[in-house]
Amino acid sequence: MTDQGIALPAYRLHVVAAVEALPSTRRQREVWLDPDQFEDLDHVVHVLFDDFDDFDDFDDFDDFGDADDPRPWAGRSLRTEEEAELMGRLGAAYSAVQDAVGADAADEVYLDAPGRPGVVAAAARTARVLAVDDRNTAVRGEGLEGFFPGGR
Repeated sequence: MTDQGIALPAYRLHVVAAVEALPSTRRQREVWLDPDQFEDLDHVVHVLFDDFDDFDDFDDFDDFGDADDPRPWAGRSLRTEEEAELMGRLGAAYSAVQDAVGADAADEVYLDAPGRPGVVAAAARTARVLAVDDRNTAVRGEGLEGFFPGGR
């Protein structure tokens, strides 16, 4: 797939971290269920699905991405159409679990949901592709503006 570069590299950092949080069952139980930790399922969902209205200065870029409708984010926080397609699959898998357990379900309920292995698999595949695409970009030395404030 063609790497379109990304207009919002700082947003991508949040998207990649949120996707990487979803396949690790052990980490989720250790971190998400610990009230002293910042990261929990709500945080991950917020990054992948919810608007961040504080970023209105980007006009139509008012969130990090949208796993429900990721195609417009290719070239913004996603590098390729493949990434957008995989993010859409991840969004569909997560939405199916959320529909089954309810949007207000506790993290423990989500972690025990029967459909959760589908989210883990979709997130693992998406995380691998995001990492490979970033690594390939770094090897070429392209598209890294914004990742290293003050230069490389």
